[in-house]
Amino acid sequence: MRWLEPPIHVFMWIGLLGGFLMMAHITVDGAGRALYRPLIGTTEIASGYYMILVAYLPWAMVTRNDQHIMVELFTRAFPPRVIAWLDIFAKFLMIGYVSIFVWQTWIRALQQMDAGESLQIGAGYLAVWPSRFVLPAAGLLMVLYLILRVIRDIRVQVRG
Repeated sequence: MRWLEPPIHVFMWIGLLGGFLMMAHITVDGAGRALYRPLIGTTEIASGYYMILVAYLPWAMVTRNDQHIMVELFTRAFPPRVIAWLDIFAKFLMIGYVSIFVWQTWIRALQQMDAGESLQIGAGYLAVWPSRFVLPAAGLLMVLYLILRVIRDIRVQVRG
């Protein structure tokens, strides 16, 4: 799983950079509104690029660190071995769901690229189709990590 560490960290840093750029962009836009005039297309750029980077690129890091939301209301009293197998089962479900997500978002990204998806801002247009490829890329990295993690978890449970 070490070979996945660099792309996981790169995706996380790009997501953090996107968050920083979004805050800076919105701050400059707000200052511009108060002092002179606002920037054109701030909302479109924030929603079409920054938010996508911030929301999706950290998925693999969240998975790597086991920081997904878990509710232990019913499983709290289970033995650790049962909880471990339930966790493996949940990861299998997540692999299935995110794989479908990757497949569908890849198809949609290709469609949007072919259509030249863009948003009108001011007197021009902002191409937003490139950001559509962030979703399948982030999901694919998450699925790859999950598959390797499930294999490792099963080995640990079998050796037990």
